[in-house]
Parts: sequence; C-alpha cells; structure tokens
Amino acid sequence: MSKLNIRPLHDRVIIQRLEERTTESGIVIPETAGDKPQRGKVVAVGPGKYDNGAVRKPDVKVGDEVLFGKYSGTEVKVSGQDLLVMREEDIMGVVEG
Repeated sequence: MSKLNIRPLHDRVIIQRLEERTTESGIVIPETAGDKPQRGKVVAVGPGKYDNGAVRKPDVKVGDEVLFGKYSGTEVKVSGQDLLVMREEDIMGVVEG
C-alpha cells in the first residue's frame, strides 16, 4: 500500500478491510457473496483522545490486525483505496498471533 495522504485526528483510526475469500475448510467465496469483512489492518492512527486536558495514547498501532462491528466506521475513498475511518472505541479487539 502506498503512503496515505490523510492523517486521522484525535482518537480516529483508518483501517483497510482484509478480504476473506476462503473459509477455514478451504471453500472459496465469491466477492459478490456474503457480508463485508469485519477484520482489517490499521493503516493510520491519530494522536489520541483528549481526556481532562491530557492526551490518552491509543491502544492500537499501524500494522495491527483488528476486529470491528459490522456497521462501524465511515467508508471513504482515498487515493483510489476503499478505507474505513472510525473511533478507536469502535474497535473490538486486536488479532494476535
């Protein structure tokens, strides 16, 4: 992925959806079938949320693979790429391992 020309503000995170086209049993799912993936890769992170005059650093970092809700975030197109912009609190967890 090329360098983004966007910098998220406050506690916002920019995520690129990870396409899941194969099930665990090896069945390939066409792009037109099913729901959009609820997994993504963090491509940019804001400086953090302001809380009582201090900035609380985000818990996620660029490169983390994360899980988010089906209707989380706002879809945007930047430099020809479909991305999601959401608040850090909308991320449910970081996939580890």
